[in-house]
Amino acid sequence: QVQLVESGGGLVQVGDSLRLSCAASGRAFSRCAMGWFRQAPGKEREFVATISWSGSTTYYVDSVKGRFTISRDNAKNMVYLQMNSLKPEDTANYYCAARVLATTSTKEWEYGYWGQGTQVTVSS
Repeated sequence: QVQLVESGGGLVQVGDSLRLSCAASGRAFSRCAMGWFRQAPGKEREFVATISWSGSTTYYVDSVKGRFTISRDNAKNMVYLQMNSLKPEDTANYYCAARVLATTSTKEWEYGYWGQGTQVTVSS
């Protein structure tokens, strides 16, 4: 079992930065690949970023490459999403997810554990 709690969302201006955090509990965390997904109003949830259990492999959706960075600290059971140069289209509820396999995935259905989400609003 893995429990996930996101934090760090908020209201920011275009071009600002935010760092989202995901606190994980449960002994399985160190064996999990992790992902960040987001859901904007009226849209389906979409993949944002993923990181392998070791942190050695990451992958991003094209729209955030070069602006967002996913990282993890297994000693602290934490996963982060550093978001720079934020745009209005980044406005969404951001979810942390855990996959009880070591390798990354962009597919929502391959993640078995989800947090409750944290809202990010980018104002122009």
